[in-house]
Amino acid sequence: MVKLIHTLADHDDDVNCCALSSSLLATCSLDKTIRLYSLSDFSELPHSPLKFHTYAVHCCCFSASGHILASCSTDGTTVLWDTQNGQTLAVLEQPSGSPVRVCRFSPDSTCLVSGAADGTVVLWNAQSYKLYRCASVKDGSLVACAFSPNGNFFVTGSSCGDLTVWDDKMRCLHSEKAHDLGMTCCDFSSQPVSGGEQGLQFFRLASCGQDCQIKIWVISFTHTLGFELKYKSILSGHCAPVLTCAFSHDGQMLVSGSVDKSVIVYDTNTEDILHTLTQHTRYVTTCAFAPNILLLATGSMDKTVNIWQFDLETPCQARIAEDQPKQFTEDWSEDDVSNWLCAQDLKDLVGIFKMNNIDGRELLNLTKESLADDLKIESLGLRSKVLRKIEELRTKMKTLSSEIPDEFICPITRELMKDPVIASDLR
Repeated sequence: MVKLIHTLADHDDDVNCCALSSSLLATCSLDKTIRLYSLSDFSELPHSPLKFHTYAVHCCCFSASGHILASCSTDGTTVLWDTQNGQTLAVLEQPSGSPVRVCRFSPDSTCLVSGAADGTVVLWNAQSYKLYRCASVKDGSLVACAFSPNGNFFVTGSSCGDLTVWDDKMRCLHSEKAHDLGMTCCDFSSQPVSGGEQGLQFFRLASCGQDCQIKIWVISFTHTLGFELKYKSILSGHCAPVLTCAFSHDGQMLVSGSVDKSVIVYDTNTEDILHTLTQHTRYVTTCAFAPNILLLATGSMDKTVNIWQFDLETPCQARIAEDQPKQFTEDWSEDDVSNWLCAQDLKDLVGIFKMNNIDGRELLNLTKESLADDLKIESLGLRSKVLRKIEELRTKMKTLSSEIPDEFICPITRELMKDPVIASDLR
């Protein structure tokens, strides 16, 4: 369950972005200000609002420690703030002077990316406040950015719909059209997808756009093993352009906000809709999860920020309790297999099983060779545990089969007859 626990209504204009650290909430707005709140009681800090920008503030984000906040604006600057006293630490001017639409810290907070309306992407040294590298995309404004959890690469999204992948030296690794009418946001899940080959880590990426869709990608890069991007699926819960998306800290949920004024919470593993929240009265422009607890903030053009709290029960646990898989394993869908993996404390394998379309019948046919060679599960202990659990399923299947009356069993295949018919010439 999810419940609305607080609403903030201090901004005088549209809320463009919100961000959470382990103890603070930051919001920014068309009203040129950034506001800081304590997560303990949602009171505004004494040194809030933060005022420096001369035009609308489009984006804000915390460093890993939460001690530094970055904000960027139409005025062409990205400002670094000390969250403990509200003082400005640095003002980073976009080389072109173009309005800055998005900014993001690297996972270790040593670097900061700023993306501008003219398509320029700047990688800053967040410790010396010096420009490290600068590049640009071919078309459109930069409106979205996200770092991979390991910091090896980051992606940007443009108003022309291009998704571009960069390494940590600002070399362009890949670019493709992701959303026909323009991208609006993107985010990485912090949890890697299991089963990477030769130590290659795959991460789940969500992107959203003006085409009303959320697209799920699986992506990986290392300097030694190279780059790989796989398109996985589309989430189509919204009926209007999707403006924002974000993963929960545990990777179990994905949330999105839309021009249709709704917030949708998805189960990351099954891609089912868990909740649809409709409290905002205008476009939902931003959403963000806390980095350590199941707390969600959503912001809107209605000038408010809503704070939502989730039950401690994870989506995976909820599915197990509410939707027990079918009795016969061979009838399981891919989602049933995912539920079973969660129940066996193997939820890290859900992603790789989904990628390879493992349903109940395929699950029962898995061998140690297929786990190692086809699914690329490197850990011997993990492969052994999966095989033991599969063998338990086979034993259970045999027990169930022995309890079924013989007349319900096909005399040739000895399988349960699911749709028996009576021959027309039967007397």
